[in-house]
Amino acid sequence: MSQTDQIVFVVDDDPRICEALSDLLSTFDLQVVTFGSAAEYMAYPRPDVPACLILDLDLPDINGLDLQSQIAEANRPQIVFITGHGDIPASVRAIKAGAVDFLTKPFIEADLMRAIHAAIALDRDARQKSAELAGLRQRLYSLTPRERDVFPLIVSGLLNKQAAAELNISEVTIQIHRGKIMKKMGAKSLAELVRMAAAVLEIPMTRSRRTQLE
Repeated sequence: MSQTDQIVFVVDDDPRICEALSDLLSTFDLQVVTFGSAAEYMAYPRPDVPACLILDLDLPDINGLDLQSQIAEANRPQIVFITGHGDIPASVRAIKAGAVDFLTKPFIEADLMRAIHAAIALDRDARQKSAELAGLRQRLYSLTPRERDVFPLIVSGLLNKQAAAELNISEVTIQIHRGKIMKKMGAKSLAELVRMAAAVLEIPMTRSRRTQLE
């Protein structure tokens, strides 16, 4: 992935800071988009690429920490806070809420770049996991209602005859459903199917079950 396939958003009400950061990050071949307020940032149609949000703590329309709380569940970029008026409680709150770093102006360039690269890497990983989960869910939806009934039983460790008894169907029917489930989910082994189920069905894997599959 090239540097142009990722983006850095800067939200700061000081035009000089926005300009300085834009100039600095451009020297690292990073795409940069700056905003003077949280509202401008929220209204911007963000491209579907790994990103980092450099967020000032004190904004004209909303506190940076409050914005962090608002966008926490919205699949937003990882945040790097910058501020000229930071204090320990604010930094602790920001980090506890998931911020990658909390830098006080004037900050060291190396610290900023390290935080940005870490944030982009985290966002890239989160996007990949989200895409993989979406693919698994799409495969899950392709199962018939009966196959969805069988799925959690076979990944829970039950024998075919036990699963058949649970659903009051024949063991042969369970075997047929099991084969179709494996094919539709794209699982090459039971261990792989169990891991898929843990992701899409939220079925916890016990230590003994995990040991059997490793």
